[in-house]
Amino acid sequence: MKLTGAAANTYFRKPDPTHAGLLVFGMDAMRVAEKRQQVILALVGPQGEEEMRLTRLNGADLRKDAALLDDAIKAQGFFPGHRVAFVEDATDGLSKLFASVLADWKPGDAQLVVTAGSLTAKSPLRKVFESHGNAVSVGIYDDPPSREEIEQTLRDAGLDQPARDVMDIVFELAQSLEPGDFRQTIEKVALYKRGDTEPLSVADVMACAPQSADVDVDDVLEVVALGQADKIGPTLRNLYAQGVLPVTLCIGAMRYFRTLHTIASDPGGPNAGIGRLRPPVFGPRRDRLVRQAGNWGRDRLERALTALTDTDLQMRSAGQTPDQALMERALIRLAMMARR
Repeated sequence: MKLTGAAANTYFRKPDPTHAGLLVFGMDAMRVAEKRQQVILALVGPQGEEEMRLTRLNGADLRKDAALLDDAIKAQGFFPGHRVAFVEDATDGLSKLFASVLADWKPGDAQLVVTAGSLTAKSPLRKVFESHGNAVSVGIYDDPPSREEIEQTLRDAGLDQPARDVMDIVFELAQSLEPGDFRQTIEKVALYKRGDTEPLSVADVMACAPQSADVDVDDVLEVVALGQADKIGPTLRNLYAQGVLPVTLCIGAMRYFRTLHTIASDPGGPNAGIGRLRPPVFGPRRDRLVRQAGNWGRDRLERALTALTDTDLQMRSAGQTPDQALMERALIRLAMMARR
């Protein structure tokens, strides 16, 4: 039996313990592992491994000794409760072994849970599980989580359904972060709000969301975009003291002004333009970018990008002017341009 979409997500939360086996496969090992952990936890509970009701096997081990799987399926444990035999990194070469195990499976045997990498539609391993009347196959793809999955993640973390503006930001985070990173962010939010009776706010989410690694560079570029030429020298000295190179700053400046240009060039205006950025931008930084893009306008931003490109070429050539001086002069010119 093959499950997809909402039916698959429901199954991971509430798997059928009477099924003989489950195959979870996909290219993204992290996503596959996340679903596998979820379904095994639902089947054996948090104490399953301690009570020896969970047996872990590797596909490579089964290729050397196929009897290990039959022993895991048929063995009786010391503790009562559902048992699972988990096989990791399975391949099509083990399809005949799994077909034999599933054909011989009886109620009371351990439930077989198998994970694999990317499998084609004609994969023998997929066909074993999809054609079996008492087994399930689920493919995990790179599609971002649905709104229902996001809401379930919030509930699992003990968070009530937030207001619409907060939910929109959580949704954007889910689209831009890896599944494990998103889940950790929501768990961090839940800890952050522990004991707090106030509704979840945008500020709460942003306090726990992963931060950009380019914060220091962006601080300098914000000074430039605001036209504060007098602050450029001291800010640059602090940045260079941290080990940032002029060429790195130039690349960051081109990326920053390209972002402003993208926002300013949208036919729907800056507010529409910023909504198209990937990864998305939230909170106060979002407001600053919209305001700066509106103040600069598309034409001036194009001239700024031209000036930065020329500076980058100069720094990469064998000229005599120090890179730091070239970069500082370019930023001062941009700051002066912002005042016009």
